[in-house]
Amino acid sequence: MSPPAVNIELVFLVEEETARIVLDAIVPRIVGDIPFHVHCSRGKQDLLRKLPHRLAAYQSMPSDATCVVVLIDEDRQDCHVLKATLEEHALKAGFATKSSRREERFRVLNRIAVEELEAWFFGDIEALTSAYPHVPRTLHLKRGLRDPDAIKGGTWEALERVLMKAGYHKGGLQKIRAAREVTAYMDPARNQSHSFQVFMDGLRALINQFSDN
Repeated sequence: MSPPAVNIELVFLVEEETARIVLDAIVPRIVGDIPFHVHCSRGKQDLLRKLPHRLAAYQSMPSDATCVVVLIDEDRQDCHVLKATLEEHALKAGFATKSSRREERFRVLNRIAVEELEAWFFGDIEALTSAYPHVPRTLHLKRGLRDPDAIKGGTWEALERVLMKAGYHKGGLQKIRAAREVTAYMDPARNQSHSFQVFMDGLRALINQFSDN
């Protein structure tokens, strides 16, 4: 089924270039031809520092057709505390969020990749093994990797170990290169990462509010 026809623009605020590459690839597979832009920060703290100013700037725009999606890594931080911080920034800027709205539309969606964005690669083993054929297709059955969002010791570190063991990225994980190679094959519908599913469901809920149907 094609996404509903809507007249909005999406703005994604992310930590770094890796996230931009992932979103550039997968967002059209979720929202169709809805226009969007991805703005990168220089890491998590830079994103959090700039967030109040950026949200205030979007709130001051005359059009209410711009919707903001904030995507940030958990990074072993308390997920509830991090989400509360994002929600507080949005509310102070005058935005309704998916979590805070009552009857009105929400225009800010705050989402957290648990514990890091690379968990989404482990959520789509078919994409991972298509990009890197020497990685076992039964990887998701291995202890410690069965739940993409519960991988211990850092998700990108786990991905580095897996790829280096299979003969890839021998000098260490090149995160941007890996993002390009894996997302080329990713299918949002089959991703088993819970944080990815929450991201996708939230994005669809945001868009459906503006549907003409």
